[in-house]
Amino acid sequence: MPDHSATAGDSATGSSLGDRLVEEKRAYSGGEDRPLEGYLAAMATYGAFGAVVAMAAASRRRNAPERYAPLDIVLTGIATHKLTRILSKDAVTSPLRAPFTRYREPGGPAELVEDVRSTKGVRHAVGELLTCPFCLSPWVATALTGGLVLAPRFTRAVTAVFSAVAVSDHLQLTYARQQQAAE
Repeated sequence: MPDHSATAGDSATGSSLGDRLVEEKRAYSGGEDRPLEGYLAAMATYGAFGAVVAMAAASRRRNAPERYAPLDIVLTGIATHKLTRILSKDAVTSPLRAPFTRYREPGGPAELVEDVRSTKGVRHAVGELLTCPFCLSPWVATALTGGLVLAPRFTRAVTAVFSAVAVSDHLQLTYARQQQAAE
């Protein structure tokens, strides 16, 4: 009867779990320097963040609503979009990103293009997270959704403000395009 307790390479080479993880990273990366440890740390931090929100709700004996109102979902989505753009691209928030990024050039209206500074580990993963509005969206949406459970009035005020700013930005850009078209 075959011994299924060991995997290929375990008993033959005596490799440790650490050695196997290094080999898996090498095999996955295909010669590129990928900061898998940093990504793992970011995922663990996100999981811990979600757990803290859930524990805070439980300690206050607040349950998540059975379902969210459509208006809350729309405002949270629009506010998430705007907040992630502000956090990841705005010049005013660049001091938050500076330890992890390097300024490259101006980007879109009122935005910057930045490069991730480090190529390794947690610093690289945080740099990628802070320069990517798509990557930040789950974090911001989780915080706002947790806010709807823990402090619904305050959170609705926040989502209303940032949704209004997003609508205003759209109107500003539409106005600028129409003005250019008229010239």
